[in-house]
Amino acid sequence: MTFKAVPKEETLDPSDWNELRQLAHCMVDDIFSYIEKVRDRPVWQPVPDQVREFLRSPLPLQGQPAEAVFEEFRVNILPYPLGNIHPRFWGWVIGTGTPVGMMTEMLAAALNPNLGGADHVANLVEQQVIDWCKQMLGYPAEASGLLVSGGSMANLIGLAVARSSKAGFNVRSAGVKGSKRPLTLYGSLEMHSSLDKAVELLGLGNSFLRHIPVDDDYRIDVAALRRAIKTDLSSGLQPICVIGNAGTVNTGAIDPLDKLAEIAAEFNLWYHVDGAFGALAYLSPTLRQRLEGMEKADSLAFDLHKWLHVPIEAGCVLVRDADAHRRTFAPQTEYLKHQARGAGGGDNWYSEYGIELTRGFKALKVWMAMKNYGINKLGRLVQQNVDQASYLAKLIKNSPNLELLAPVPLNIVCFRFIAPGMNEGQLNRFNEELLIRLQESGVAVPSSTTLGGRYAIRCAITNHRSRREDFEILVSEVERIGKKLIAEGWTQREKKS
Repeated sequence: MTFKAVPKEETLDPSDWNELRQLAHCMVDDIFSYIEKVRDRPVWQPVPDQVREFLRSPLPLQGQPAEAVFEEFRVNILPYPLGNIHPRFWGWVIGTGTPVGMMTEMLAAALNPNLGGADHVANLVEQQVIDWCKQMLGYPAEASGLLVSGGSMANLIGLAVARSSKAGFNVRSAGVKGSKRPLTLYGSLEMHSSLDKAVELLGLGNSFLRHIPVDDDYRIDVAALRRAIKTDLSSGLQPICVIGNAGTVNTGAIDPLDKLAEIAAEFNLWYHVDGAFGALAYLSPTLRQRLEGMEKADSLAFDLHKWLHVPIEAGCVLVRDADAHRRTFAPQTEYLKHQARGAGGGDNWYSEYGIELTRGFKALKVWMAMKNYGINKLGRLVQQNVDQASYLAKLIKNSPNLELLAPVPLNIVCFRFIAPGMNEGQLNRFNEELLIRLQESGVAVPSSTTLGGRYAIRCAITNHRSRREDFEILVSEVERIGKKLIAEGWTQREKKS
């Protein structure tokens, strides 16, 4: 018998494992030095034109040695990050990560499991992480949960379950057209834009997401909420959900969560809490009482890549009614049918609790962070950031050139430079230019927001590397740039314009 010649078969494994191992050691050494010395570099610097041009190069048809690719990374990518691992990065609400988290990502990538379903240990790790999340936030043990990419996806999951549970008909089969009355939802003017997106994606229409006014502390006006619900009921609409904020993105304001739980119960509405970062304030015994009522939520969304400091991406949604959660998403297909035994067995099919079938092993980095640091230390770091925010607010109040623009209930500080003789519009443009120059200086990176028509420099402190002297540097640099703008004649130019 003769056999045809077998063509040479290829693989993506290295031909020389020791050679790749040496490169891996080099990568680890370089990146550890990079993180260790992060304080010595600018927080942010613009990407040069030559790097932008390099990153527009055409599709590589032929490969090149891993060493050469790593060198291109070192030259063109490593020096120009957003900067959120730096101690003086306080923009938006972005986590810092940790060296241990970085190493855990490598371990997860090596195993490369799919946590959509089947019977394997990674699913058990995710179940333990979800159970730990319930324990650390005082949530019922019988609740279900899911690890997701972040707070936006967690909000979408929570509102999807709310829609299915409170619509009064089978939304999965009939769609939202099956409703005889428009379904309405309620949250404050300060709720995150991801909730608007979720309502739109769920087909409910953002005109039926009621943006309820807030008080002077940027908390939802409970009386106005009650009136809005009653008005919609009398107009023939169908209220289904109240949304509470456990730390708004603009100011860190915490809605009266216990009162919102009472209103939701009174009108038989789903109660969803967006705790993207603020829910983790529960880890501090001192801050926990401010979140009273959060544990009563029917669904709770929060991030783990912010105040738990695991690498991006990692968020979580908890749902009190596990059956309602699964009914919203579980597919009816033969190719995903559970086996009684074997690799296709197991109880943890997380694809039945969310949108994604293919899901990465993000549970491992959360599991290792909780095991390595312990919840008590993570809670102390939350409290440390809140104390640092209070310290920054004190520095601002003591400066004759700066003005605090909002209360500081948690970790977000909003302020501006006061230039003499300017109206509000001129002050807004002045502070916008000041912020841009501050970022370009590489000294610090806050972000911005607008509060009551006033442009604010906004510091959101979820950074375990920050120290009090960093906030002293921030205030000093803001004052220096503000005075320099005045010396350049900025105020006079603004008045003329």
